Amino acid sequence: MSKIKSAFENGKAFIAFITCGDPDLETTAAAVRAAVENGADLIELGIPFSDPTAEGPVIQGANIRALSGGVTTDKIFTFVKELRQDVKVPMVFMTYANVIFSYGTERFISTCRDIEIDGLILPDLPFEEKDDFLPICHEYGVDLISLIAPTSENRIAMIAKEADGFLYIVSSLGVTGTRSEIKTDLKSIVDVVRQNTDIPCAIGFGISTPEQAKKMADISDGAIVGSAIIKLLEKHGKDAPKYVGEYVKSMKEALR
Repeated sequence: MSKIKSAFENGKAFIAFITCGDPDLETTAAAVRAAVENGADLIELGIPFSDPTAEGPVIQGANIRALSGGVTTDKIFTFVKELRQDVKVPMVFMTYANVIFSYGTERFISTCRDIEIDGLILPDLPFEEKDDFLPICHEYGVDLISLIAPTSENRIAMIAKEADGFLYIVSSLGVTGTRSEIKTDLKSIVDVVRQNTDIPCAIGFGISTPEQAKKMADISDGAIVGSAIIKLLEKHGKDAPKYVGEYVKSMKEALR
């Protein structure tokens, strides 16, 4: 049974995205712990990549800072292992297919199992190509999390039927980043998902305020926030975890 499900068991889930190694792994660890202590139900850990096509300028900046600080996939694996000594909520990696291919797909996914990473989100992996990863993910008990975009239309039912872990619903077209308002008709997307699976779904891309988070969680099972958290890390550097904790607390309270 997927451990990810447990993130959705105490009401609406708040999912926090943090890029590993921005500004350094010690700060990432402190930020993750602060987020979890303040109510984050699931953590998405970004493995930095030199060409993160789905990301807006905020998360791109975090990728660049992390890579120039010398972060590697192996260092991130070691870091997660240490984090797992006390962080018990589900954690997933968000990265790009190339990162996994260049590391060695089986080696990467089997390591995920060893360090208790519960799932993988690969924004550049088309649904039609997921068999490059899916059998290996199943073999090692790692959920391959599917994304549904507003353009998925007639593919929504198909993607939902085959979903693992949770479904990541992309709120709007374009790249990640905070938006003043979200105009997509997300409710009808969620309705199609609900007709085809009982796996939870959460909405991400563009959510930054407690009001937005509440609105998104009202129509789905949770809200995913990345850029707004990364902005705090960019602004406060090593002092950011305190601010991340306060921010997560305000977001989680809005979902209650």
